[in-house]
Amino acid sequence: MSSNSYDSGRLNLPFVGISTFGKRPYQGDWSAIAADVAVLGAPFDFGTQFRAGARFGPRAIREASTLFSFGHGGAYDHEDDATYLGPDVSIVDIGDADIVHTDTETSHANIEKGVRAILDAGALPVVLGGDHSVNIPCIRAYEGRGPIHILQIDAHLDFVDVRHGVRHGHGNPMRRAAEKEYVSGITALGIRNVSSTAKDGYDAARKMGDDILSVRQVRKLGTEGVLDRIPKDARIYVTLDIDGFCPSIAPGTGTPSHGGFLYYEVLEILQAVANRHEVVGMDLVEVAPDYDHSGSTQILAAQVLLNFLGFIFHARSQRG
Repeated sequence: MSSNSYDSGRLNLPFVGISTFGKRPYQGDWSAIAADVAVLGAPFDFGTQFRAGARFGPRAIREASTLFSFGHGGAYDHEDDATYLGPDVSIVDIGDADIVHTDTETSHANIEKGVRAILDAGALPVVLGGDHSVNIPCIRAYEGRGPIHILQIDAHLDFVDVRHGVRHGHGNPMRRAAEKEYVSGITALGIRNVSSTAKDGYDAARKMGDDILSVRQVRKLGTEGVLDRIPKDARIYVTLDIDGFCPSIAPGTGTPSHGGFLYYEVLEILQAVANRHEVVGMDLVEVAPDYDHSGSTQILAAQVLLNFLGFIFHARSQRG
């Protein structure tokens, strides 16, 4: 009896049952992934240099995502006059990568293994962090599958090379990505105020092909202006740090930075990216639910991911 259908007699309402992402089927066998999208949890936060707790991000985002699981006929959007994530789009949740406490390299290797399994199955990887260092193994998994262009939405540039001997912390991922020959460039949106990256890191980022825009610069350019800066035929990997949003709507994160994006600013950029580009993967990181007792940060995370997936597959169907 399928728990994924009303026909079985089970309503499976949001507050009932086990919290997989969007109440979608769980696939624990990584050699048997057969879906359009596979969701992987990466509950790792040892890369954090201030407030920890993003290890509980995947669990919180999954639970929040059940809010958007009324039925399986898809979600109708009256503004777009489109039904998103209908029965034609299959999503599975493959659980979490094994994380070994204090062992960054083993934990990262296990995350990379999960992303590789998803890519080998021909599915779109959606990785739930965890701190931003989990992006490092995600990008490693694309070796031999490039070129990819990274769209980063974030308060911080994350372009530190080595600090205190740390190469794989949450301040390093975009530097590690830029070093890969299959990463053709990075577009960084939302970078603002006092950053964790020093001036020499900004200089290196620009030299290595990182186009950096603050929230105010993005607002000035508008969605179209921002999209025009991304190479036309780029295959896009999106890394979305929840602290790219304003802490007034996303307080549940370790390094909140005031002056961030509001919901529709990010959503409209993601919709435009889905319409113009092939999207080859995504991670959403730095949700630390214990700092937001209202739960709105994880609801925002789930809502953004589900909407973005809806846009991607709608655009694919329109392209035929």
